[in-house]
Amino acid sequence: MEWKIVRLTEVGSTNDYAREIADDVPERTVVVAERQRSGRGRNGRVWASPEGGLWMTVVLKPRSGPEHVPKLVFVGALAVVDALAKYGIPGEIKWPNDVLVDGKKIAGILSECKLNHFALLGIGLNVNNEIPGELRERAVSMKDLLGFELDLDEVLHNVLRALSYWYSLFKSGRHHEIMESVRRRSAVIGRRVVVIENGEVFLDGTALDIDESGALLVETGEGIQRVFYGDVSLRFF
Repeated sequence: MEWKIVRLTEVGSTNDYAREIADDVPERTVVVAERQRSGRGRNGRVWASPEGGLWMTVVLKPRSGPEHVPKLVFVGALAVVDALAKYGIPGEIKWPNDVLVDGKKIAGILSECKLNHFALLGIGLNVNNEIPGELRERAVSMKDLLGFELDLDEVLHNVLRALSYWYSLFKSGRHHEIMESVRRRSAVIGRRVVVIENGEVFLDGTALDIDESGALLVETGEGIQRVFYGDVSLRFF
């Protein structure tokens, strides 16, 4: 799978830039920026994006039913986990869109779409960037884990190579294989979790599974609940 890479020194957000050009560029166009002024995660949260990290958005144009488009976030997460494995780093997926290493966030995935037009898959991966002191208990970089700086182009190549594989499965309708892989790499299945929605605790229970639609199944005192949206925090007691 060939990728057309658009390189920027600085941008507000790679997702915003990609959205502006998406209708006019071919599928598999990748916007990569050295730094973002206003990088963001889910729900508009700020994502610090200084030099040294991998900040990218991929333009995809899948001919897939709308029920499958939300699974693209898992395609991105699996690509990151596979790329990390190339360096001996054991990443896990925290439903729905984070990648953790030993419980600390190393990457976030942001998927957006304009139905029947395009989908955007944003990936923010901490590579060589410094993690602010106040975030060090919750976030980590590849450099922190390995003890040396990495070649950003090499990391980008490894992410895109893995993305080629998982996206090819997505386009060919092999969604079951994707979800099976997400389950095997899950950081939440079998764990006590709290699901937060709009700043309030929505559910408190044990994550049992992730179903074929991508919903998280949580066992609570009132039975099994299907969660389609929300933030998940792991409980350690």
